[in-house]
Amino acid sequence: MKQILESAFVALQYLLPRHWLTAVIYRVARIRNKRVKDVLITRFVKLYDVDTDEIKLELPGGFATFNDFFVRELNDNAREIDTDKHSIIAPADGTVSLAGSLCANSLLQAKGLEYTLDDLLATDLDESLAYVDGRFATIYLAPYNYHRVHAPFDAELVAARYVPGDLFSVNEATVSKVAGLFRRNERLVMHFKTASGPAVLILVGALNVGSISTPWSGEIRPRKAGSVDAIALSGHDTRVLKGDLLGWFNMGSTVILLLPDGGFEWHAALEPGQTLRMGQSIGTYTVAER
Repeated sequence: MKQILESAFVALQYLLPRHWLTAVIYRVARIRNKRVKDVLITRFVKLYDVDTDEIKLELPGGFATFNDFFVRELNDNAREIDTDKHSIIAPADGTVSLAGSLCANSLLQAKGLEYTLDDLLATDLDESLAYVDGRFATIYLAPYNYHRVHAPFDAELVAARYVPGDLFSVNEATVSKVAGLFRRNERLVMHFKTASGPAVLILVGALNVGSISTPWSGEIRPRKAGSVDAIALSGHDTRVLKGDLLGWFNMGSTVILLLPDGGFEWHAALEPGQTLRMGQSIGTYTVAER
């Protein structure tokens, strides 16, 4: 029965007006009527069993809209940042969908489904070549998760590009059935320069993700088609330290971390199904800084 329901949900998505539905959710999540937004917040907390003890502001009155609650800040010290200078930390709370090595320039989406670096990055060949045979980690942020994304290492942001696209759900059922989902969905691709080489962090949009926000871009609303947009980085410091805020999903989605071949290792426990908390170590640099 579960498989039948999952297949039906995936099939339904092909029929749904995904961008229109996401636009409706965007507006509902920003309703400021106190009674409406309080009901949305309290029912969501109950439905998804959200950990309210770690939330910085009072519930529900401390939030002007449901979206403000969704992108909530946590109490100071709610997440411990691993301070080892060689560590790579989880950029977000979530669950590991997949983690491992690329096969040449191909990433594994799910069993039997692959997609290419070129398609994912939507960029020039030289940038893709840097990650051939590299490593990747895909982290799914469920609705109940803390939805802010943080720097997994000390780095400089050297480029950020918004890639318009589709808005399929990124839950396990859809990822396992929709070919090339992560290269089809809209996404924000952030390129970094670290002391040990290049790295990429990708924020993948999804059904009901009303927008993606960063300190550099402001709010980016979904766009079904068009050219890739380079985000102007002037006006904000592009140097980030491990644990610094990079952005947030206005509703839930997925983060993909890419690193080049050699020079670091994922921890053995970084396997599908592992629950992550932002700040915990998920890998270690194994070569000297460049």
